[in-house]
Amino acid sequence: MTELFNLAGEVALVTGAGSGIGQRLAIGLAESGADVACFDLPSSLGLDETVSRIQALGRRALAVRGDVTQAEDVARGVAKAEGLGALSLALNCAGIANAAPAEEMAQTQWQRMYDVNVTGIFLCCQAEARVMLPRRRGAIVNIASMSGVIVNRGLLQAHYNSAKAAVIHLSKSLAMEWSDRGVRVNSISPGYTATPMNIRAEVADQVRQFEADTPLGRMATVDELVGPAVFLLSRAASFCTGVDLLVDGGFVCW
Repeated sequence: MTELFNLAGEVALVTGAGSGIGQRLAIGLAESGADVACFDLPSSLGLDETVSRIQALGRRALAVRGDVTQAEDVARGVAKAEGLGALSLALNCAGIANAAPAEEMAQTQWQRMYDVNVTGIFLCCQAEARVMLPRRRGAIVNIASMSGVIVNRGLLQAHYNSAKAAVIHLSKSLAMEWSDRGVRVNSISPGYTATPMNIRAEVADQVRQFEADTPLGRMATVDELVGPAVFLLSRAASFCTGVDLLVDGGFVCW
């Protein structure tokens, strides 16, 4: 049964791999046997650490520095990933979060959220599929958020919520476009997770409330997202496409 989750022989590209969820998931794919190209911004301080930790597991890894909002950077990332072998897996984690009242939000803040969290995901999926589709083989997972399903009480983030909803529906749309050409597309919607993004200054005072509002009584650790990601990318999920997998400690049930 464990062979269903074995990613040995697979080549993966992970964006946002320099920190938080992206870093842990890149390492998690390597723990399951994949070789991993790790993509993040030139300013990322953790990208080299991610690569080193993957290599320490005996897997091949390389760092690619670029911006997911720039199609040429993403295409270069895919090309570099193909240096490890035929790209078969992709995990698009790069994203940003911030807050502001909707009536006061600057258009630049709104647009930046969509540029990174929606257009960035689309450009990554597009570039990844361009090499996967001719081979009729591949699996893509996009990191969305439970904020794309519910509105977080007390958080003023209409731009973030609507962008994550777009990621979920984009993933479903691409899954349907590519369903007959061998490429599966799914999304994961984490609940409150203990990452730098979700314990940033503007939400720090609300962490206790986040935990109280979650049926399991706490935030997730980044480790708890590894299993869902490996599942959706592995042969264990070979009949799953267009799925949004909520990993939220039961939050949306309330």
